[in-house]
Amino acid sequence: MIWCRFEDAGVVVYGLVQDGVATVVSGNPFGGYWESDRRIPVSELRLLPPVIPNTFFCAGLNYRAHAERAAHGGHTAGGRNPVPERPEIGYRANSALTGHRSPIVRPADCDEPLVAEGELVAVIGRPIRHATPEQARKAILGWTIGNDVSARGWQKSDRTFWRCKNSDTFKPMGPWIVTDADPLAATTTVRVDNEVRASFPTGDMLFGPYEYISAISRYITLSPGDVVWMGTDETATVLPGQVVEITIDGIGTLANPVTQEGRAFEEEES
Repeated sequence: MIWCRFEDAGVVVYGLVQDGVATVVSGNPFGGYWESDRRIPVSELRLLPPVIPNTFFCAGLNYRAHAERAAHGGHTAGGRNPVPERPEIGYRANSALTGHRSPIVRPADCDEPLVAEGELVAVIGRPIRHATPEQARKAILGWTIGNDVSARGWQKSDRTFWRCKNSDTFKPMGPWIVTDADPLAATTTVRVDNEVRASFPTGDMLFGPYEYISAISRYITLSPGDVVWMGTDETATVLPGQVVEITIDGIGTLANPVTQEGRAFEEEES
């Protein structure tokens, strides 16, 4: 089953996708729903992030090569990061989410290349607390794709990730939720202007999604609609004017153009 989310006649709705056509439904994938007789080609839709989570979880340094690069290079203020020995979780801002084909906007006062990070995203479908890995597996509704956009200069200079990871549009997610995918056997591929910039086995993680979600649930209740972004192994730099695409086999492709914010605020101040 493939769930998409979009605006239909001014109302945000879910649709079930089959053969390139979305059937509009009443309700949502986390509760009861009813299929209507309204069908729209997906190509005509402006897809929104497939869910707006209550809590936006993200794995930190969950692929060995990425963790080792960070350990030697130090992405964050304060220096180097050791390779994690246990699942470690962070958070992102819902306000940074944007959908498939919507622009990633580089802030007006940011003059460095942005970094694209293709990530598998688990979408939680039922409440869980103190879950075993097997219970965590059963609690996942489905899978989508995330692009954890970063501004590395800000990431090194800021003591928190408030702007380098959470600026508006820095978290594209989509294009939809696939409930029956097997992403741990898939490949993640990052393209910039149709050129492959990164490719890695999606399941080659330090800690898998079920282990990660189980570890989170020891302390935090996960609720339907929460998302867990699972980290990346390789990154790619992008600039305004380019298009970045993240493909995960069995899920699809998340594509976003990169644009530059104007400097109207400076003119207003002057």
